[in-house]
Amino acid sequence: MIRQLEPELMEDPGQVQAYAQADFEIPHNHFIQRLKTFIGDDFKGAALDLGCGSGDISRRFAQAYPASRLHAVDGSAVMLDYAEAFVNNHAIEPIRFIQGRLPDVLLPQPSYGIIFSNSLLHHLPDPQTLWQTVKRFSRTGTRVVIMDLLRPGSTDIARDMVKTYAGDEPAILQRDFYQSLLAAFRTEEIIAQLAEAKLPFDVRQISDRHVFITGTVP
Repeated sequence: MIRQLEPELMEDPGQVQAYAQADFEIPHNHFIQRLKTFIGDDFKGAALDLGCGSGDISRRFAQAYPASRLHAVDGSAVMLDYAEAFVNNHAIEPIRFIQGRLPDVLLPQPSYGIIFSNSLLHHLPDPQTLWQTVKRFSRTGTRVVIMDLLRPGSTDIARDMVKTYAGDEPAILQRDFYQSLLAAFRTEEIIAQLAEAKLPFDVRQISDRHVFITGTVP
């Protein structure tokens, strides 16, 4: 099945609210647990979250690494408004949210010890936007953790996945999940992207719909 692009940003308030209130406890907790397995428990440096959305994984990272500093980037002002309000209302350790679109975002520092991202890659028309941004804000030894969706083999499989994993969610989320599946990459495509970017990362399929990418910048 050929990749079908979806909108790069989520800016509709109704869409943002539905996404922010959806139950991502299992996949997002899974992301943090896998990140901790790769990173360890004692990270105290500066971390960068690319495509943070409503900030759920940003908050989980900040709670897992309370001694770290976290900058979280997203292109949607509506998403970041929700993320900042949640952090302020729940007295979570400060996270610096930054609005900006890749690859032109301006960040407070030139490099980070950890760069992570969840479900951003499939939103980008050009996947090198992500990989070149990773290279731009990394240094030797920066550890990178990326999770994203995988494109299924057909639209019928994609529809079945929506029923299985989002059948109880609002219609707008079911629509977005379906479009995201069609916009996602295949494992072999991601491996080729990384080869082009000269990033020697490990690419593993970890479920019927998720890929997990880890590596240390040489």
